[in-house]
Amino acid sequence: MHADQVDVPVDAVAALVAAQFPRWRGLPVRPVSSAGTVHALFRVGAEVVLRFPLRPGADSDLRAELAREQEYAVLLAAHLPVAVPEPLGLGEPGDGYPGPWAAYRWIPGAPAQLDRVGDPDVFASDLAAVVVALRGIDTGGRSWPGTGRGGPLADQDADVRAALAVSGELTDTAALAEVWDRCRAVRRDDPDVWIHADLMPGNLLVRDGRLVAVIDLGTVGVGDPAVDLMPAWNLLDAGSRETYRRALGVDDATWERGRGWALEQAINALHYYVETNPGMAGIARHTLRAVLD
Repeated sequence: MHADQVDVPVDAVAALVAAQFPRWRGLPVRPVSSAGTVHALFRVGAEVVLRFPLRPGADSDLRAELAREQEYAVLLAAHLPVAVPEPLGLGEPGDGYPGPWAAYRWIPGAPAQLDRVGDPDVFASDLAAVVVALRGIDTGGRSWPGTGRGGPLADQDADVRAALAVSGELTDTAALAEVWDRCRAVRRDDPDVWIHADLMPGNLLVRDGRLVAVIDLGTVGVGDPAVDLMPAWNLLDAGSRETYRRALGVDDATWERGRGWALEQAINALHYYVETNPGMAGIARHTLRAVLD
């Protein structure tokens, strides 16, 4: 998917585990199929999942990022009404893999799809309860750090226009440009809150038709609450979208910024993954259709 991603051989993973986590030595190591774009996943036995960044050279502070993600997992676990990944440790670079990596307890479940959800309105309400709980965590005076999602939506204008310019054969870019112009111009008055910032279907786990976990906490931070409205368009149908909005008590301005964040994510993903990750491109197409509703 990425020009600078690395291969992560399963035998190298097994050797790293044996050397650095001897308590798991001898347990079977097997890759996990995923449409994710940031990590290669491996299960160790029945209880452990390992996350190996696909681009370990892309961030000189990668180990600090992985450590922060584990700290946030502990914070969120104390407040959210569903499970989050339980940290089990950090791995170090070694033969066969040049960067740090992370270990978590495996959470049974399947990535969210409406055909896996028993009642879409119940699912939307459950997800809204997660977002409400997340917003209720004390920020301790933190604000958006200046990078990643959660700052001024208008700051994304150059990237969105560049993506629209190369996507004319993939989607209705003229209509999307009109929506983008409207969304990015909306004024924001609400304070920064804790946000997940990547509530994609693959990061929401479903079991027995209900939401049971929110995973992949690498983007968690403080910023614009509208960012976590993205599931309204990347996953939910028209009816459950309104249920989600009502449960969150979202005003018109915040809702339109949320539409803009969903558009920003999807238009950038569509052209980038259209050849290399059909699952991610499919979600992007669904999202772009929904933001035009």
